[in-house]
Amino acid sequence: MVVKITRAHVAPPIAIAVHGDPLDELKQRVEEAVQRFRSAAVMPRSFLNLENELAALAANACRQVLEREANGAEPDDKRALANKVRYHKETYRINKKTPTSLATRFGTITLRSFYYLNEEDGEPGLHPLWLRLGIGAGRATPGLLERVARLSVDHTQAEVRAWLLREHGVKWSNDRLRAALTGFRQALLPFVAGLQKARLLTWLRQAEQARGRHRPVLAVGRDGIMIPMRSAGYEEASTATVSVYDRRRRRLGTIYLGQMPQAKQVTLSDLLTQLLSSTLADWHGPLPRLAYITDKGSAPDEYYQRVLKKMRHPRAGQPLAWEWVLDFYHVCSYIGKLADALFGMATQAGAQWFAKMRRWLRDRPQGAAQVIRSAMQHLDRRPMTKAQKAAFWKAYRYVRRHRRWMDYAGYRRRGLPIGSGVTEDACKTVFTQRFKRSGMRWHHESGQVILDLRTIYLSGIWEEAFAADLAARELPQPRSAAGATAPPGSPQSSATVSPRLAA
Repeated sequence: MVVKITRAHVAPPIAIAVHGDPLDELKQRVEEAVQRFRSAAVMPRSFLNLENELAALAANACRQVLEREANGAEPDDKRALANKVRYHKETYRINKKTPTSLATRFGTITLRSFYYLNEEDGEPGLHPLWLRLGIGAGRATPGLLERVARLSVDHTQAEVRAWLLREHGVKWSNDRLRAALTGFRQALLPFVAGLQKARLLTWLRQAEQARGRHRPVLAVGRDGIMIPMRSAGYEEASTATVSVYDRRRRRLGTIYLGQMPQAKQVTLSDLLTQLLSSTLADWHGPLPRLAYITDKGSAPDEYYQRVLKKMRHPRAGQPLAWEWVLDFYHVCSYIGKLADALFGMATQAGAQWFAKMRRWLRDRPQGAAQVIRSAMQHLDRRPMTKAQKAAFWKAYRYVRRHRRWMDYAGYRRRGLPIGSGVTEDACKTVFTQRFKRSGMRWHHESGQVILDLRTIYLSGIWEEAFAADLAARELPQPRSAAGATAPPGSPQSSATVSPRLAA
């Protein structure tokens, strides 16, 4: 049974005169919607309708205000504007006002602005007002473009386009969406390296001031992951992490890097080296412990031998002592293979031996040597198949060959992390969750756009990079009659350009 609750006294509608102002009209329409709600039965559906109607009214009013303010930022009279402007070392002359549709957070608006022709024939012109309003690729306002890019970090382009239409009434093609994301990413890139370094320096200061018995640690990891490509099936992409640990071995934060498939991962190596060098050059406190935590792949091995092993302090010049830690959990997988070969798959004896060897490997000095010694003692106690023997010797040789990078008891005593869980997790968060969904195939260029946006966001520098881009954008400057650029606020500038545009 539905119980209808009505109000005993309903106030009559308030008559409000509308004079064309969006806010006055909003006030009247909101009051009308409220009166309709009050005069009907109070039910979930009626309350939902009120909420949706208020949201639509607010968005429409904001769209009208935004359109009015954008069009009012530039005068209609040519004589109030500079006849010529200078932008990116090129000169442009005023032509005429042209309309264009702009995508905003409140829907599409029409902006009429003066178009300036390039003095060089055949070169593209520009709309100075667009630059002053921050209109970016895709003809979108900064507010909408930032939201689109942020959503694209986690969602497919089909999902983003559906969201744009549903939430903002904006209909984009795939090409327009890609162009917008490419432009947004390109604008942020110049600030990323500096912000990554600043974030690492902040964490190093926090680690140095923390209480505890260990020296702070700057830990580097890198790994590869296979992703589906349009050109040649699956190829190996790469990711790297730089983390800071405090004196209690707590991770304060991580910077993420990523690169689409590339031969020998050259670009990732260069970015990682530049980040480490610049961070150490600007760090003036006691040198933290330097740890390199990876598996024994060819790319991590080559990077250690070619770069880290030879790296010197950027300011002092002394060699840097990077400690290469072979990922504990990666080594444990080989010990598990030893257990399966010696005791059989999924046996209680094998599980007990495996658990015991993990403790030895982690806690005992020379733990790796003791593990392979114990494995040899069990080698002839039960018959093994040819496949089991092959698996045993492969795992045995791996542990024996690389045991010098398995001093886990010593690493833990010095406060170093022993697992590459941060980097393994990066493979999942940077790539798997976004790049390996059902049916996905990637191009190198478009994939790198999404990858860069994703690592910027995961590194926690998204808002700072966006703010830095807006603050650093060059604006067109009016040119005086003599041909020189008139500085904003000068008599020549104020005589030839609207005061708002010269500010």
